[in-house]
Amino acid sequence: GNIDGDNAAAYRYTECRLTRTAMHLMAGLDEGTVDFVPTYNNEDEEPSLFPGLFPNLLANGASGIAVGMATSIPSHNVAEVLDAAEMVLFNKDVTHAELMSVFKGPDFATGGLVVDSAEAISHAYETGRGSFRVRGRFHAAEAENEADREAGIERLKGGGYQLVISEIPYQVPKGKLIEQIAQAIADKKLPILEDVRDESDEQVRLVLVPKSRNVDPELLKESVYKLTDLETRFGLNLNVLDHTRTPMVMGLKELLLNWVTHQIDILQRRTQHRLGQIASRLELVEGYIVAYLNLDRVIEIIRTEDEPKPVMMAEFGITDRQTEAILNMRLRSLRKLEEMELRQEKDNLLAEQDELQKLLESPARQRTRLRRDMMALRKEYAEDTLIGARRTTIAEAAPTVEFNPDAMIEKEPVTVVLSQKGWVRAAKGHVDLGADGCGDFKYKEGDGPSFAVHCQTTDKLLLAADDGRFFTVGADKLPGARGFGEPLRNTLDIDAGAQIIAVIVHEAGKQVLLASTLGKGFVAVTDELLAETRKGRQVVNLKDGQKLNVARPIAPAHDHVAVVGENRKLVVFALEEMPLMSRGQGVTLQRYRDGGLSDATTFTLADGLSWAMGGDTGRTRTETEIGMWKVARGAAGRLPPTGFPKDNRF
Repeated sequence: GNIDGDNAAAYRYTECRLTRTAMHLMAGLDEGTVDFVPTYNNEDEEPSLFPGLFPNLLANGASGIAVGMATSIPSHNVAEVLDAAEMVLFNKDVTHAELMSVFKGPDFATGGLVVDSAEAISHAYETGRGSFRVRGRFHAAEAENEADREAGIERLKGGGYQLVISEIPYQVPKGKLIEQIAQAIADKKLPILEDVRDESDEQVRLVLVPKSRNVDPELLKESVYKLTDLETRFGLNLNVLDHTRTPMVMGLKELLLNWVTHQIDILQRRTQHRLGQIASRLELVEGYIVAYLNLDRVIEIIRTEDEPKPVMMAEFGITDRQTEAILNMRLRSLRKLEEMELRQEKDNLLAEQDELQKLLESPARQRTRLRRDMMALRKEYAEDTLIGARRTTIAEAAPTVEFNPDAMIEKEPVTVVLSQKGWVRAAKGHVDLGADGCGDFKYKEGDGPSFAVHCQTTDKLLLAADDGRFFTVGADKLPGARGFGEPLRNTLDIDAGAQIIAVIVHEAGKQVLLASTLGKGFVAVTDELLAETRKGRQVVNLKDGQKLNVARPIAPAHDHVAVVGENRKLVVFALEEMPLMSRGQGVTLQRYRDGGLSDATTFTLADGLSWAMGGDTGRTRTETEIGMWKVARGAAGRLPPTGFPKDNRF
């Protein structure tokens, strides 16, 4: 993938090469620093983890979900991570404030700005949980003065200007961002913005053209931030596996302490591995030196004895391994120079052995050695290098924008219950509604269940009345479920003789089938059913004595409509024969000599027509052979299949 949101290429078009950072991660794999475990098929072995000094978890970040847990770690600046780790290495009692003096916060590959207060950022890293406001950057490299460059303003002839976005938030596809801006313009949510252009090459360059030169640049910026993903929130959840592979949320200090402890362990294992190599080599070198001191006798034994090995071991007091090495020596290695080199090698090995043993015995030396290695790595990723330079700017919180009350609603699951007499309440959580779909709620005497739906507190509910009016109420505005609730008419101006026939959770773009007892109907989009006032919105026009008796959401896969009349006649026709309207009477769905429409629904023809069996079982029956009922819209129909409910309801 890339910043444009394109999918990754197929494997056959890709090539994998190890970068310098990858080599740092794997450094020490062949030095006994980590345990190896069998691969998934037990045909080979693989390292249980990478021993390298590169602080990959914080430097590159991580994100993922598991059963009942998740992790979200942004990327960070390598030099800052190593500076903080050095502080922890030499002072385990270092304060969080001291750490944050060198550890600034996230550093995303796509740059941008983190616009949160230093206190908020510090608190997030202290607790291991939080989130950051991440914004794209406005920067105009071609502007004439520094102020305009930093503000992203390019001056045009005639006194106009345009804004340039040079960096976008991490994990936001550029194409999606452009679509959001364009949609906001089309929806008239950004009346001060004329156009957006993508002039990007290798570098991001999105140009915003204001309506006029009188538009305040800062107002335009804040509006785009508010309405699009040019401002997002990146969650911080430092949920990691400790050395026992137990998941836990750690603060920054605890995370660095664990990493430093791990690196000390790696250093000790590397040292022990090297000591083992030195001991092995010293054994051979000492054997070679014995051979040089007794060269003539060694040659004599080899020439005269059928089994020279045991003779040499007994005479010179050398080991089996030393003897084998001597017997494998080449004649050319018997030069005097080789003997001198061996003695020099022995001295060097003994000196290195002594130094490594001192290192193992001294925690202070281990910390000093680790710091030396860390600072060598830091030099490669220093702030003045191309790979180590900080890309994301940490800034103070941006000015507040226009207050949006809907944004302040805490999103929580609720179950909305409406009784037959119009009493409404919202129970916390998604309560089990049972087979009858109404749940186990208590009602006033003489009252009973009518509707129960699952939704969120941020959702808007559409209530369809049988007089053709639609009402809108926010789920967060409904009373709790401790008692019997409150009359719905306290919130909405519903006519005394009208009854609610459907409760629909608003979803943008979702379609609804509307039908009246007159046998007419149409399809409407839920967005056009929203009402702004208590009085609601008249959507279905009805004649005297007629009622709206069907308001049913249409699933995306549905392609046919089924209508049953009070005369117990059933017709099925294609959904595409239904008009899409925002208001009106609709078209004829079924023709009647007497009576009217009883019920209507939509379904997928290939899956068949289903209806409830009745009672409290919650069972349904599906009829797939319905070709004999499939006619053109407006037909009279014929009797339904055997077993169809006697109340003529789906």
